[in-house]
Amino acid sequence: MHATRPTDDVAPRPAPAVRVPEPVAVPPERELDEVTLVVRAQEGDVRAFEVLARRHQGVLFRVAVRIVGDPADAEDALQEALLDAWRRIAGFQGDSAFSTWMYRIVTNRCLDLLRRRRPVVPVDEIGEDRLVASGLAAPGSDEPEHAAQVDAGMAALRVALARLPDEQRVCWVLRELEGLGYTEIAQITGATATAVRGRIHRARKELAEVMRSWR
Repeated sequence: MHATRPTDDVAPRPAPAVRVPEPVAVPPERELDEVTLVVRAQEGDVRAFEVLARRHQGVLFRVAVRIVGDPADAEDALQEALLDAWRRIAGFQGDSAFSTWMYRIVTNRCLDLLRRRRPVVPVDEIGEDRLVASGLAAPGSDEPEHAAQVDAGMAALRVALARLPDEQRVCWVLRELEGLGYTEIAQITGATATAVRGRIHRARKELAEVMRSWR
């Protein structure tokens, strides 16, 4: 008998199929939801905070203008507020909406400015429709005489708003012009809801007295 000759030609086993996962696409910061952006900002992501700032800066600037009265001063207050927010973002606990937190910081900056000087209110920026909605003016007409009455009423309101105590002014702006609720205004100003209601009531009473002859 002949011995079986061993062979070196052993066919290799085929390699198992390996599925390589596709890379997960990371959405640009501008497409992320606010909660994710806040978390990233808290981790030190400057771009995430910049997106948050851009999303809210229009409303915040409008509030600042209505509180301090001057666009240049409002811009300064907003920039300082954004710097404050960046420094303090790690301490944001989410107890309120991020927008409410930002309102609070901007409002505090505006109050600091108001304590240093009395504002000149840009009443024209408020709009006649808002005055009608808040009960400070009667619905308008197309008659030329009405335009003159509106101008005179705006001038009277400018003086009245400038004379309001700062805390009343802020609460009135946030309620009547921004449409915020009493609870949110309380969170922004740090006052109780009862105190907020009292400030708004006193501001309304004072402004209504001044504007009585223009309604």
